[in-house]
Amino acid sequence: MPSLTLSEISYYRSQLADYPDAITALDEIITCDGDLEDAAINLAIAVGQLPDRTDWLEGLAKRYRVEICQEMMQKELSQGNMIPVINHLIESKISPTILIIPVVFYVMKIGVDDFCSSLNFQIKT
Repeated sequence: MPSLTLSEISYYRSQLADYPDAITALDEIITCDGDLEDAAINLAIAVGQLPDRTDWLEGLAKRYRVEICQEMMQKELSQGNMIPVINHLIESKISPTILIIPVVFYVMKIGVDDFCSSLNFQIKT
């Protein structure tokens, strides 16, 4: 499962300082030793969701796939620009805002091209 290092967390903390939910999510990621899955599950429980699978974060990310895999969003993430993507996902209201942060990190860690490959294939055929 993808994880973040302390140096990555420090970098993202400075980038996302204006997003209180992002800071809370980063704090939870630190508590979980950088493990994105564990942090996402803990955050989900805190907002009243009941994660029931060990690959819960992957499933949550798939719920955002159509939004994340829009051409402009893919381009932003490919360039490391997560703030426009976070703002777009907040507006989509798919799940509580605090869960967007682990989703975005998950997609960045596995690679936006890999994450979007199945959807891009469907669109092209």
